[in-house]
Amino acid sequence: MDKNWAGPALRVGLFGLTGFLGLLVWGFLLSPLGMLVTATLSVFGAGAVASALALRIYEGGRLTTIGFGWHPAAGRHLLYGLGLGVAGIVFVLGVPLLIGKAYFVATPETPFNLGSLALVSVCLLFGAIGEELLFRGYAFQLLAGRFGTYQVLLPLAVLFAAMHSGNQSATALGLFNTFLWGVLLGYSLLRSGDLWLPIGLHFGWNVTTPFFGVNLSGFTMGLTGYTVQWKANELWSGGGYGPEGSVLCTLACFGVGYLLHRIPIVKQRLPLLPEED
Repeated sequence: MDKNWAGPALRVGLFGLTGFLGLLVWGFLLSPLGMLVTATLSVFGAGAVASALALRIYEGGRLTTIGFGWHPAAGRHLLYGLGLGVAGIVFVLGVPLLIGKAYFVATPETPFNLGSLALVSVCLLFGAIGEELLFRGYAFQLLAGRFGTYQVLLPLAVLFAAMHSGNQSATALGLFNTFLWGVLLGYSLLRSGDLWLPIGLHFGWNVTTPFFGVNLSGFTMGLTGYTVQWKANELWSGGGYGPEGSVLCTLACFGVGYLLHRIPIVKQRLPLLPEED
């Protein structure tokens, strides 16, 4: 392992500064379009610009360097991730619905709107890609290659959770679960050697949540004409933060982690990581 920290620090510093400035600039430019559009597309814009700049300067502009190139197993990895993300949220909300601890109620003030649902889905897709570029892309892989994967995995998961601390109705349990998701997403990158598995996992969870009419990381979308009412306290419902703030989400994280370890993966080589990873 290379103990020289100056070179990686300079590269990560440039990536981080570009990403931070991108969040500010894109956030300002997109703010008239509403909170959700601003939050998701500014993250995508920041991640895309920071990644493109770092890769152009240091890696010859190759997206394959960070696992963003298409390969024969990429579609399968993306589908695995989507399936696990969907399964996770279906468990979190399906169990209480089945045992009568939660039930659906109509919300006529927010009727079903196919156009809005499509727009939100696209925004969530770009948001998931942007967060993976920022948190599991160039900086994560460069640091992991120089200082060790698990020395980097946990601190970056903490940062991932901290970035959600300003969300509406954020709770300690919600941020802990977000940290666990950061660990899972980082592990899925290391497991597959590409960004397709974590992108699928991230997007699968995020895009399914609004179909239940519940909040996503504190965001209220109101797209389907109904929502979930609970006969249980916030420990189980997650309160205003949504299902990610519940103990059921904690259990789902461990279940998804086990399945991530078991699914058949065609692991790709990430050039920034050492051979043994």
